[in-house]
Amino acid sequence: MLTPAHAARDVGPRASISIVVPVYNAQATLTELVTRLAAVAPALADRYEIVLVNDGSSDRSWPIIEELAARFDFVVGINLMRNYGQHNAVLCGVRAAAGDLIATIDDDLQNPPEELPALVKKIDEGFDVVYGTPVQQRHGFLRLLASRITKLALSSVMGAETARYVSPFRVFRAQTRDAFAAFRSPFISIDILLTWGTTRFAAVPVRHDPRAEGESNYTWGRLITHAVNMVTGFSTMPLQFASLLGFAFTLVGVGILAFVMGRYLIQGSTVPGFPFLASIMAIFFGVELFALGVIGEYLARMHFRTLEQPPYVVRERAGGARPAADSVRPA
Repeated sequence: MLTPAHAARDVGPRASISIVVPVYNAQATLTELVTRLAAVAPALADRYEIVLVNDGSSDRSWPIIEELAARFDFVVGINLMRNYGQHNAVLCGVRAAAGDLIATIDDDLQNPPEELPALVKKIDEGFDVVYGTPVQQRHGFLRLLASRITKLALSSVMGAETARYVSPFRVFRAQTRDAFAAFRSPFISIDILLTWGTTRFAAVPVRHDPRAEGESNYTWGRLITHAVNMVTGFSTMPLQFASLLGFAFTLVGVGILAFVMGRYLIQGSTVPGFPFLASIMAIFFGVELFALGVIGEYLARMHFRTLEQPPYVVRERAGGARPAADSVRPA
């Protein structure tokens, strides 16, 4: 439910904004997060709502969401059947959002809600998507390394300049979701889906606070897996790389053949030794198996899409009547 704002706006008028929060084991931070968002939201739009999507949490996150939805009429809770992943939960919240603008923010308070006005102000300059890029990220070495790998994967699909500023702290116009309204796949990257609808991206530097409670659930292993899914699910770069690798080793093979023929014609003898032959065969077979593996990854994704596995399924809602958030098929 979009609640009218009663505070003066400091970032320019707009009709409404929906703030989507994917929630996973966030019982320690949810109440503070909603309280701080509630203090900021009236300055962002005439009407606002906070959509909390519980992504199969194993703690008391959903009961707390129900309590918040009963306490505040601008809080909407969506409880998923199981853990589907952060981007799947965000997609669910984005499809359920009723605002003209949609903001997404993590549940760990590392992205301060007080920075949202800066993103909304930037979008008023004519952009469709604005990222809040941390001035200094508060992550460990492995997490930072995995984030860099993910952004390298994103750059193959989004373009290097845009991918450089990607973060889960973003604001975008609701119209951009029309580009992926019919998208139905368990492999999701919200940032790539946004590129289907617009090329007007921007970023603003924002504060990045230390994690308030616990450790990140997004491990470096999950980030690397997500990067692989992005590249193979939304780009043909691996296929092109396999083709170039095959072409390069074809040239290597021609060079080896020229070497063998030249040695025979000049010295009257062939290249001696089984190790030489075995090494060459191992290299070529390795490249061939690599190319087959890349093709297999694409075939696997085609197979999963034919299964029509949904990106999420909603168990229940809290906070009043909502649009059909659990309907993942286009009307």
